[in-house]
Amino acid sequence: MRYFSCWAAAALQLVHHLGPATAAAVHHHGNHTGRIAPKAFIISMFEPETDGWTTNMVESGTGNLSDIKIDVPGLSMLYPQVQCTADQSVCQLTAGESEINAAASIMALVLSPKFDLRQTYFVVGGIAGVNPKYSTLGGVVLSRYVIQVALQYELDVREKPDNFSTGYFAYGTKGPNQYPKTLYGTEVFEVNEALRDVAYGFAQKANLADSAAGAEYRAKYKKAGALYAAATKGPSVVKCDTATSDVYYSGTLLSEAFETVTRVWTNGTGEYCMTAQEDNAVLEVLVRGAIQGLVDFGRVIVMRTGSDFDRPPPNVTSYQHLMTDQNGFEIATTNLGRAGVQIIRGILQGWEQGFQKGIKPTNYIGDIFGSLGGQPNFGPGSKTNGTGYAAAPKQTRAQMRTRGYRGPSVVQRRI
Repeated sequence: MRYFSCWAAAALQLVHHLGPATAAAVHHHGNHTGRIAPKAFIISMFEPETDGWTTNMVESGTGNLSDIKIDVPGLSMLYPQVQCTADQSVCQLTAGESEINAAASIMALVLSPKFDLRQTYFVVGGIAGVNPKYSTLGGVVLSRYVIQVALQYELDVREKPDNFSTGYFAYGTKGPNQYPKTLYGTEVFEVNEALRDVAYGFAQKANLADSAAGAEYRAKYKKAGALYAAATKGPSVVKCDTATSDVYYSGTLLSEAFETVTRVWTNGTGEYCMTAQEDNAVLEVLVRGAIQGLVDFGRVIVMRTGSDFDRPPPNVTSYQHLMTDQNGFEIATTNLGRAGVQIIRGILQGWEQGFQKGIKPTNYIGDIFGSLGGQPNFGPGSKTNGTGYAAAPKQTRAQMRTRGYRGPSVVQRRI
């Protein structure tokens, strides 16, 4: 989730969730195990995103997510239930905003005995800040990479060395624009590019919403010329990558710094165009679930829609920009559902023709450690020599536990 000016409306919706006790759990059989086995699972972060999905699911005739509600221990206290369509083919949960909430909720889901998620497609879908170089308010983005850009040292820019381009620099390094020498494992994730491209094709069928108010704000970027040409156009579907940061940053300097981080950490292949708060946390849980055979990481789709620009147009300060309602929130939540429903429908309608078996990845998928096997084309390479953690020899696992993944570190404090 990323939005500032509509915080009051979101707060009122939050109060609604704190009202009467939730309905009792509903148990339905999804397969021979007695567990619900959805074909698609939507992951939202807060209620306005959820509403975008539920409204468009009903309007498109795809199903009503309110038909079945299941209490799941460990979900957010604000959003304690998973909801599913009557035939159990599609389910949805609201994880809660920020990395900690997202990780806790998705771990509760993955470990729940009420679900069989081994063939489930996960659509991680929310609104986000958008890079005006790539997309616009209401624009839809499908990502191959998600990058935890703020997992770094930070100096206040007023105290940084004169030769530093930013106050952020990677762990274990002495300055910006270097690859981290100390890795935590959540810095970069790569999802199934072939599946992303199929989802992109489905999403392009959506009739995307726009508004005169949104068009008025995006017109301010025309003064920047070709650099921000994408910002001045109406909503469309594009392919580029998502940054994760719990810090809601705004401004040209920070945004350009994280563009560079994205390029460096993906070895020049990533293109930063969306900024959100949860995706790396969600994908870390799904990687851990995949190691245990509980989910298939090759069935993950990451989609974001632009609710606000990450940097101001010409002649507007970063503070003014942040404090202004850019009029992207409503069309972003609407288009999240409109594009997302096309992806869901594509999966359901093509289940027997290929989705049940799965879309075979043509690229590396997984985390920066190579935890699921294969060799990442970013970072220092697989820590398990390509086998993946589950198949790694006991000696390799022991070395991983005793040494961790830390290279020589310049700063040892808090590491």
